[in-house]
Amino acid sequence: MPPSHEALVLVVGSGGQAYREYLLASARDHHDVWLLDSTEPTWQRPFVRGATVVELIDRARLIPDREALVKAALTLAEEHTIAGVWTYDETLVVATAHIAEALGLPGLSVTGAENCRNKEHTRRLLTEAGLPQPRYRYVTSLDAARAAAVEFGFPVVLKPRGMGASIGVIRADDETALDHAYEVAERGSHGGNPAYEGGVLVEEMLVGPEISVDGAVVAGEYKPFVLARKQVGMEPYFEETGHVVDAADPLLADGTLLDVLTRAHRALGVQDGITHTEVKLTPAGPAIVEVNGRLGGGLIPYLGKLATGIDPALVAVQVATGQEPSLTATTRDCVGIRFGYPPEDGRVREVEVPRTGPGLIEAAALTTAGAVLLLPPRGIVARFGYAICRGDGPDACEAALDTAEQAFSLTLDPIGE
Repeated sequence: MPPSHEALVLVVGSGGQAYREYLLASARDHHDVWLLDSTEPTWQRPFVRGATVVELIDRARLIPDREALVKAALTLAEEHTIAGVWTYDETLVVATAHIAEALGLPGLSVTGAENCRNKEHTRRLLTEAGLPQPRYRYVTSLDAARAAAVEFGFPVVLKPRGMGASIGVIRADDETALDHAYEVAERGSHGGNPAYEGGVLVEEMLVGPEISVDGAVVAGEYKPFVLARKQVGMEPYFEETGHVVDAADPLLADGTLLDVLTRAHRALGVQDGITHTEVKLTPAGPAIVEVNGRLGGGLIPYLGKLATGIDPALVAVQVATGQEPSLTATTRDCVGIRFGYPPEDGRVREVEVPRTGPGLIEAAALTTAGAVLLLPPRGIVARFGYAICRGDGPDACEAALDTAEQAFSLTLDPIGE
């Protein structure tokens, strides 16, 4: 039996400081945290009780090193009581589920995690359950992609099976564009876990605004707690350029949306855990774009905390340790984020972000002098900074974000083809 001192919550992979520090800092306030990561803690040190250095990625196979991570967790369990385990890293969702299973802890099951991670599985299971979503075809050749596009009708969306952050996602408006789109999506599939390499999902293009919903699932009951209205740009790609979270958003009480979300999680076998679901609001109603077995990226949960007072890290810790999550809003505000992107590929000379402005809460640079920013399809998430603003409702929030965006300044040395 482990010694009887305070139990730990494992966090698998710390992620990038700019996007994830707020989660570690807040988790520390609610529970002792132990980090499993590939390097010794630096910026993470104030927020963790300790850390185990373990290879997150098997360098030979370039996939999450599930065996090493499970072994590290089991070794730690010989000396400490472990109350829960969670991750906010898309690439580590399945490995984290294996850890929870090995330790007999709450959280996403291995099957549920895999069904979220593998977008082909997601589509098949949602189709079998009769959930609203785009028609799709998984293809492994350009000819098959062409046939699917003709069947669905242009435009269509092509995407890899196992990537996140809109990597490799592209719209094709006609047959000429399809050849390039297939190349982009297929190439994008080789940038992550080899288990999902090769092949492309061809999907019917859904029309309507897009939202994301972060939710907690406890004993099969789905409970949303952050709803963000998404802004995308850089067509034909789907770069997420901003989000707005309104604590008074009427969609939070929309019965049809909640029913679709609940049924989707049931179909994917998600009984316990945290998810980030993307939804298109089509003329026919809400349709599932994808379900991810983790908190949202792009600082969306942080916006939710500012807008509602609901702490996403506390919710994640509670779900990971088998507790009822604290989902009662304590504030009702409207908060948004806008990201700065370069006008072209280039090497950064200088970045400036707004220091003052209407509703400005905070702003920060996401890159430094000398960094190379590459727009899609050459690069991934080429953001140079962000601004977070508050407004009296969505329109005022968007206006404040527009003003903040105009105050961004980027000096860039262009890089040619």
